[in-house]
Amino acid sequence: MRRRLFLAAAPALLLAGCEGAEAQRSEARTAGPTVSRLLSLGDDGLTQGGMALGKVPPGSRVTLDGRAVSVAPDGQFVIGFGRDAGPSARLVAIAPDGRQESRELAIRTRDWDIQRLTGLPPAMVSPNPQQLARIKAERERIAVVRKIDSALPHFAEGFVWPARGRISGVYGSQRILNGEARAPHLGLDIAVPTGTPCHAMGAGRVVLAEDLYFTGNTILLDHGHGVVSLYAHLSVLEVANGATVGRGQRIAQTGATGRVTGPHLHLGMNWLATALDPQPLLPPQG
Repeated sequence: MRRRLFLAAAPALLLAGCEGAEAQRSEARTAGPTVSRLLSLGDDGLTQGGMALGKVPPGSRVTLDGRAVSVAPDGQFVIGFGRDAGPSARLVAIAPDGRQESRELAIRTRDWDIQRLTGLPPAMVSPNPQQLARIKAERERIAVVRKIDSALPHFAEGFVWPARGRISGVYGSQRILNGEARAPHLGLDIAVPTGTPCHAMGAGRVVLAEDLYFTGNTILLDHGHGVVSLYAHLSVLEVANGATVGRGQRIAQTGATGRVTGPHLHLGMNWLATALDPQPLLPPQG
C-alpha cells in the first residue's frame, strides 16, 4: 500500500520540480544579463569650470567626447570642463577584457558675474606691437606646458589654499578693463598684501617659473594627468623650473607684478588646455 502511494506521488513531484525550474529559467530570461558597471564617477565637478575624478578597472581605456583620457595604474582618471562647456559630454570606458560602458554626462550651466576694473596702465589693456610680440611668444610657451600629461599621481590627492584672504575675483566673470570688454577671468583672485607667503596647493613639479607680461612673476605646477596650477603676480619666486614640491610647501611671495590694480594672488587651474575653476577644489575657508 505504501509503495503504491509513493509511486503515485512521484510523477506529481517530478512535474512540480520541472515547472519550478522552468519558472526560474523564464525569470532569468526576463531579467536579462547581469550588467557590470566599469565607470565610477560622482556628480561633483560635472559643471562648467568643473574637475571630476573617476575610476575604472586598471588597464582600461577612457575617452571623453572621443578624446583619450590618461588612466593611472590604479585606474584613477581626471576630466574637466571649460567655462563655456556644452550641456552634455560622452564618457566611454573599455576594460582590458573588452567590456564597454558609455555614459552621457549632464554638465550643469552657471551664471557669470561682470567685473569692471579701472585704473590699469594703458599698456596693460592695449599693448604696443613689441609688447604684443612678447605676449604671443609667452602664450606659445604656456601652450606647450598645457600639453603636459605626466604620470604624476598628485591630481587625486586633494588641494589646499595657497594663501588665505578676501576673494577679490572669481572664475568665469566677464572682465571690463578701463571700459573695454576683454576675455573672461579664468582664475581665482585672493587679495593679500605683497610679501604674503604663497604655498603649493598640491604636490607636483615646477614646469614654469618666470616673469610674464600679463601675469608678472608666475609659477606653474604639474600635478599629473594634465592638471596644472598657476600662481601669478608674485613678488618673489622661491622655486626654480624643474623643482619638486610638496603640498603646502612655500614656493613664492605674493605681489603686484603684471596686469594688476593692487597686490593679490591670482590662482589658476587647468586640465590640459581647459581652464578650470580652482575654488570648488579647495576646502571651505574657516
